[in-house]
This record gives sequence, C-alpha cells and structure tokens, in this order.
Amino acid sequence: MRILITGAAGFLGSHLCDRLLADGHAVIGMDNFITGSEANLAHLAGHPHFLFIRHDVSNFIFVPGKVDAVLHFASPASPNPSSPFGYVNLPIQTMKAGALGTHNSLGVARKHNARFLLASTSEIYGDPLEHPQKETYYGHVDPIGTRSVYDEAKRFAEALTMAYHRFHGIDTRIARIFNTYGPRMLLEDGRVVPNFLQQALRGEPLTVFGDGAQTRSFCYVDDMIEGFVRLLLSDYHSPVNIGNPVEISVLEFAEAINRLVGNTKGIVFMPDRRGEGDPQRRRPDISRAREVLGWEPQVSLEEGIRRTIPYFKEKLG
Repeated sequence: MRILITGAAGFLGSHLCDRLLADGHAVIGMDNFITGSEANLAHLAGHPHFLFIRHDVSNFIFVPGKVDAVLHFASPASPNPSSPFGYVNLPIQTMKAGALGTHNSLGVARKHNARFLLASTSEIYGDPLEHPQKETYYGHVDPIGTRSVYDEAKRFAEALTMAYHRFHGIDTRIARIFNTYGPRMLLEDGRVVPNFLQQALRGEPLTVFGDGAQTRSFCYVDDMIEGFVRLLLSDYHSPVNIGNPVEISVLEFAEAINRLVGNTKGIVFMPDRRGEGDPQRRRPDISRAREVLGWEPQVSLEEGIRRTIPYFKEKLG
C-alpha cells in the first residue's frame, strides 16, 4: 500500500514509518515539527519508498498520487505543564490537530477511498471509575479542565471518524492508545518513564508524587506498533484498546528503574498532583484486541526498559 502518516516525526509516528516501510509499503510522512523531531526520521533520508511533506494538518492536506491508507497520529500528547511540548502549553494547536486535522485527514481518505486509522487515547476515559477500562466505558472526564484540550479533541476525533464511517462509508479504525514507552520518546515528555530514566541516569533521587500508589500500565513501543498494524489490516471499525494490561504502581516502577539503571539515590516524595486531573488508575481491558486482532504485548517491562536505556543515555550525553 501507499500510506500517509500524519505526525510522522513523533515518537509513535516515526516507529510506524519504520515498520510499514520494512513491511514493503510506501510511506508518506507528514509533520510540522511542533512536537516531532527531524532526528526521528533522519535515517530515512533517501529511502526510495519514503516521501516527507512538511505540513500542518489543521490546514487542507494535499498528497500527490494515490493513497491507500491514512493514519492520523498528529497531535501534541504530553500532559506536562512545564514542558514547551505539553498540550497544556499548546492548547489551540492540540484542539486543531484533533478536530481540523482529523477532518482534513478523513478528507484524504474519502478522496482516495482509502482505509483510515485514528490514533485516539486512553485519556478519553479521564480519571476512570471503571477498572480496568473497556471500550464500552464512556469515561469520567472534565470537559473544561486544563487536560480537556487533549481529551476532548480526541473524543471529537472519534465521533467525527465514526460519522465519516456511517455517513460516507469510509473504512475506518480507532486505536485507543495506553501508556507507551521506548526509544525516541521526548525527554521533556513529562510522564514517568522519561522523568524517572533521566533522574536515574543522572544519579538523582526519583521524584514520586503523592504516595506512589497511583498505577500505570506500560506498553513497549514495538508491541504497540504491532497492534496498530494488525488493526489497520483488520476489518474492525469500533474502538480498540491497545496497551499492556499489566498494572504497576508508580512507586514499584520507580524502584524497578533504580534497580535496572543501578541508581542508589532512592526516591523522594512530592505533594500529590491529583488536582491537575492526573488519573489515579490506568489499565486497559484488551479482551477486544485479543479477540479481534489476536494481539497482546510480548515484551516484559524489564526487557522494554533495558531496550530504552541506551537511547536516553545517548540523549543525555
């Protein structure tokens, strides 16, 4: 296939480019580098089946030639309010990427009668009251909080995708992405994986907010990309959770990072950030992915962290 990937210079988008090219497809990468990095695609320069277009997807998208699939991954995704790449500091761009960007990407799919995959998020569940979260759960969200610019943009994007599917007959798919980690993560991402790895590699104590009892479920990037590919090649149109169902507390995770890196500085506790809408529990129910896609994660957390450490070492110099 000839595949358009928006957000191609991002963490997930760049890995997706690599995988689809390796599978023999032609890839058109699109990004405006607001949060993506040219370095993530530098190794593809001169690749005979890769074309890059620098473009903001909130504007009309034109792609020369035939397109067989559109994968819309363009959006800021970091919740870190202190990061220049965080969606709290890019609120309008984030909502445009989710709303106008989804509309324009769907327009490309409609023009070419192409299949379409939306990169949605577990954040649409908000701070969930259901645990683990199934795709049938409608969420517990704040539509006007600081995190709403991302959450609501993705909720709108899902609604628009299903509208195009029902009204225009577009062949759509929706991936609800849970916490993912691996090489090419933004160091300034603000979530626990890059924060803890940087602190540990610098020989600093790891910062845990609250008592560390809040939980996360971490999926290694290679497993996540495999889930996307299987969903793209499937005929399933309803949302599918893609993530790791193994739940771990933030405190347990911090201890594991210190052990794997060999950091002896321990852990310091800071005031809880729950007032910022930080979800206390996050774990996907992946029964649908197992049934529909035959997919589940294969890389253990310990192995995934071992694969990720060299990237952060290189970036930190």
